[in-house]
Order: sequence, then C-alpha cells, then structure tokens
Amino acid sequence: MDCSKLKYFFTTAINSSEGGDQHSAEAVRHKIKLMIDNESAKSILSDDKIVKILRDDGVEIARRTVAKYRDSLKIPSSVERRRIKRAAS
Repeated sequence: MDCSKLKYFFTTAINSSEGGDQHSAEAVRHKIKLMIDNESAKSILSDDKIVKILRDDGVEIARRTVAKYRDSLKIPSSVERRRIKRAAS
C-alpha cells in the first residue's frame, strides 16, 4: 500500500502551550471554524486574534498554520469576511 494513503488515518498533533496533552489538527480546525462561525459582523477575527485565543486556550500554534487551516476549510480571510458580512447586513 502506498504510504501517502496511510496518512489519511493519522492526524497531526499540535503542542500544548502548557506542556500538557497535544491537540489534534482536526480538533484545532474545528475550533477555528466554530470561532469564525460565531463571529459578529462588527468583530471579525483576524488570524492573529485567532492565534491569541487558541494560545490562551493552551494551543501553541503559528499564524501561518491558522491561515493554512482556514484555507483548507475554504474560509475567506478576515478582510473578505468583513466585506461579505457588511454586504449581507
């Protein structure tokens, strides 16, 4: 079996900032999606703000990783979301 096909069954682990349990990449993606789904049109979350919230929650993550996960979830940037949400109101 091709090794790249086996990667499907394993997820990447993200370190805890408190030295505790690691977080699965899927769980972090889910947290990012929930945060963005619950943001208000007046308070759009930037990738930097998402990093701060996750770090406060004990997830050690880089801004570029947040951007990569957001892109993989097909979620637009904060600038694009702000435009979309303003147009919808």
